[in-house]
Amino acid sequence: MSETIHAEPRETMPALMHGWKRKCPSCGNGPLLKGYLSVRKSCPVCKEEFHHHRADDGPAYLTILIVGHLMAPLLLLVFETWRPEPLVLFTIFTIGTVALSLYLLPRLKGAMIGYQWARGMYGFGKSV
Repeated sequence: MSETIHAEPRETMPALMHGWKRKCPSCGNGPLLKGYLSVRKSCPVCKEEFHHHRADDGPAYLTILIVGHLMAPLLLLVFETWRPEPLVLFTIFTIGTVALSLYLLPRLKGAMIGYQWARGMYGFGKSV
């Protein structure tokens, strides 16, 4: 017998969008993260608990996947089109890669937690 009991079905897309905005997937108002990547124990607005999330390394892998697939073709395009000096090319793409990674990482973590909440995974669907 399953321990997961869903009181009502949860919409996945709104939960993903709230997580992307780093807000509580349940109410959409309270902050999901404290600091840059630390997840709060619970939402200060609706009291939804987040301590049982399992985002782990998933957001980092997704960040690497997205940044790599965006920057590699862009690097080839810039090199073939304008042939900049190697140091200029390295500097621009290093700054772009770091900036995009820092932007995406907390948003992907929030979206992953929102997805887990919407699907009732890892204790989010358990009744108390």
